[in-house]
Amino acid sequence: MRKTLAGAVAVAAALTLATACESGGTPQGAPPAAVPSSAAPSASPSASPSPKPSASRPPSAPSKPAAPAMLRAGAKGAEVKALQERLTALGYWNGKADGSFGSLTRQAVFALQKAAGLSRDGVVGPKTRKALSRGVRPGAKSTSGQVVEINLRRQLLLFVDDGQVRTILNTATGSNQYYEYEGERYLAVTPRGRFRASRQIDGWRHGPLGDLWRPKYFNGGIAVHGAFSVPPYPASHGCARVSIAAMNWIWANDKLPLKTRVWVY
Repeated sequence: MRKTLAGAVAVAAALTLATACESGGTPQGAPPAAVPSSAAPSASPSASPSPKPSASRPPSAPSKPAAPAMLRAGAKGAEVKALQERLTALGYWNGKADGSFGSLTRQAVFALQKAAGLSRDGVVGPKTRKALSRGVRPGAKSTSGQVVEINLRRQLLLFVDDGQVRTILNTATGSNQYYEYEGERYLAVTPRGRFRASRQIDGWRHGPLGDLWRPKYFNGGIAVHGAFSVPPYPASHGCARVSIAAMNWIWANDKLPLKTRVWVY
């Protein structure tokens, strides 16, 4: 009887073990095996789905620094004063650096733009700023002595000392246009050549073709003189115009005394 009962218990235990292994479950009465975190069961269907992360925005491009302001006549401030000081350092005469962009600064900007081969608008934009930073200056043709050079192509008047350009002025020479005078037709030209300052008038010369301020003649009736209008292009009857203030500076500093060599090319 005992043997029969023990055999029945053994058979029942074997059936229980076989059933647990087949189903892959845990045998009854045994502690559940630890589940690796990587194999953790997913949330039950009744659980609310976790919110999807919002799409990330692409990184914004770095903001570009603001372009420097265009400097023109009427502007004032530290930037204008720095411009004036830079022009003076390069030899472009523009009077005293006072932080006010007036007619003298505009004349100097004209001269710089001419030397750099830029459009002559008197406004300091990107190209003119680049010419300033590069230190653009015209070269001289003479190699010795004190010479006033008038460059017709560039429309520049240069004060040269032993081949070194010391001061640069905007000038307007003969327009190369025909004009009438006392019934005769003439061509407004500034002749090329080498001359010397021969006479001068310390005041206004009210000539038949217009007024000349403190003229210094170097070729007959052709002179370097002051004028109220000195555009950045050829505009005179043959003289080399400079601003009234520039002509006063020439006289005050004896920059073009009699017998000074004048080279027009």
